[in-house]
Amino acid sequence: MAEKLNEKLKEIIVSHESVTVEFKKAKNELPDSLFETVCAFLNRNGGNIFLGVENSGKITGVDKDAVEILKKRFSDLCNNSNKIEPTVYLNINDYEVDNKIILHIYVHESSWVHRSSGIVYDRNEDGDYKVTTPERIANIYARKQSFYTENKVFPYAEMSDLSVDLIKRVRQMAINNSNKKHIWADMNDEEMLRSLNLIAKDLITGKEGLTLAAILLFGKDTTILSALPHHKTDAIYRVKNLDRYDDRDDIRTNLLDSFDRLMAFIEKHLDDKFYLEGSQRIDVRNKIARELCVNMLIHREFSNPYPAKLIIEKNYLKTENANKAKMIGKINVDFYEPYPKNPKIAKVFKEIGLADELGSGVRNMVKYTKLYSGGVPEWKEDDIFRAFIPLIPQDIPQDTPQDTPQDDMENLIINFCKEPKNMREIMEYIKLKDRKHVYIAYIKPLKEKNKIEMTIPDKPNSKNQKYVSK
Repeated sequence: MAEKLNEKLKEIIVSHESVTVEFKKAKNELPDSLFETVCAFLNRNGGNIFLGVENSGKITGVDKDAVEILKKRFSDLCNNSNKIEPTVYLNINDYEVDNKIILHIYVHESSWVHRSSGIVYDRNEDGDYKVTTPERIANIYARKQSFYTENKVFPYAEMSDLSVDLIKRVRQMAINNSNKKHIWADMNDEEMLRSLNLIAKDLITGKEGLTLAAILLFGKDTTILSALPHHKTDAIYRVKNLDRYDDRDDIRTNLLDSFDRLMAFIEKHLDDKFYLEGSQRIDVRNKIARELCVNMLIHREFSNPYPAKLIIEKNYLKTENANKAKMIGKINVDFYEPYPKNPKIAKVFKEIGLADELGSGVRNMVKYTKLYSGGVPEWKEDDIFRAFIPLIPQDIPQDTPQDTPQDDMENLIINFCKEPKNMREIMEYIKLKDRKHVYIAYIKPLKEKNKIEMTIPDKPNSKNQKYVSK
């Protein structure tokens, strides 16, 4: 069932068409000009496309029976290089407004120059237009390079400056992550990098070379520090020695090894907590850590010498990294429109299974932080992007155990007690130590809801008492 159209999107529709807003009438088919607009938005400033809305802003809607077909068709075409080149990953969502269904597509600004059916499109107040002269196409390339630091070309860097073992490792991870034969399987190293546009031409010198993205992803440590001397990630554990630190890892290496070291640092200093997601037992700590570390690495502004930091304190897990902000202030998750700050680096992380679709990291951190501590993460965007993950329940005394929301904890206990378990076993499993709290908060309500029962109901205080799910 389609969600109700939120206030943010309503405001965009009311504001009428512009450089970043496009309305298209649609019923049973995608508009012929849809990917011309997608291409123009990718090449310019990004924007919002609404299907089922006339140019005037009048909502006519799409046929309800065609919604899923149109969404699948759009996703398929995003992966069709004849329709959009390079291909892109874009979300298309359906919303209900005035008993009508409209489709919304948020298009991010891309670091690549895109073509639709072989033609470059750009965007102005009058709509989409073809870019045909070499000079104007070159101007778009130059603008993209200046905006996305990852596109900087190093004409004198060679394949020998990269780690062969690292490229091999990433290729194998992508193959393992794919449910079909991966395109990289039959490519040599250079072909693989070219497929990711990690080898490009410097439009100023006319020479071809490795991009900064290629060096950060696959470069030897000496190569990385030659290209980017200030490149550094600090992992700090500061609980007892608040003036300095109790433990530290000074990380100056490629992004994949940086990810592994950050994960190891978190695993070393934070307790793991588990949650039953369906029938699968999930390590909530590692879920949070993965999203946090990936976002810090792939959305960094690498031209800024400010070192990225991961800091573990008594009450918070925090990250800081240089940023090229599009807004200032605290992020409202409900209305946040993410954009890729280093999309080529992000694509590699996505191919190897360490990153999901754009925006999912924020949603996952909200979900799993609530399960880990009962708290809610915060993000603040400025020239330095900051993320705060609470490690203890917010506004709750630290000695009051409250590790997961009520319903999730109850489900965890129900599934664990499919075979009879005593209180000690239950407490060890859910990692809580206050026996009285566990009984009052979870066992007693589950008994009252008739979800679990005692194995010795006539002797509730028996030392042999166990609990089993009904």
